[in-house]
Amino acid sequence: MAELVVVGFDNPNEADRALVELARLQREYLIDLEDAVVAIRGPDGKLRLKQSVDLVGAGAAGGGLWGAMWGSLVGLLFLNPLLGLVAGGALGAGAGALSGSLADYGINDDFIRQVGETLQPNTSALFVLVRKAQPEKVLQELSGFRGRVIRSSLSPEQEARLQTALSGSGIAMPGSPSPGGASAAASTSTAAPG
Repeated sequence: MAELVVVGFDNPNEADRALVELARLQREYLIDLEDAVVAIRGPDGKLRLKQSVDLVGAGAAGGGLWGAMWGSLVGLLFLNPLLGLVAGGALGAGAGALSGSLADYGINDDFIRQVGETLQPNTSALFVLVRKAQPEKVLQELSGFRGRVIRSSLSPEQEARLQTALSGSGIAMPGSPSPGGASAAASTSTAAPG
């Protein structure tokens, strides 16, 4: 099951930078993103959405291929496969682009707009639908960003760890000493009288 995470940033470019970092982590197989959207509220208060998956282009390409194939087959019946190829490709591309523009893949667009309306001018938000991730490594890489968790479907513990990473505090990973924990414990112990 995929987890939804929405992180807000005080800088309009920070969500884009975080998405670029997540894309790098995905190429390294540390995270598997199903969908990602950047919402930016400009200084004029206008909300812009940047989808990471171009459904119109993908639909046009897929529709064009299907249309060309079926057009060629129909064209063979009427002894003009070239005309069928061209006409079928054009009609298929148009139908694919239309279906791509009407499709809502991944994160619901109405939800994105609803949360995006709460953003202040000159801020941004990153909406991520995560299939799976290596939390320790991903949190370590995201600790360079300053943001706040707006919404998530994570458990309270996972959300707290993400918020800690985004606030720049030291991240306590399971099995590792907390920041300053080992040295603090060593300095507080007293030596036995000898």
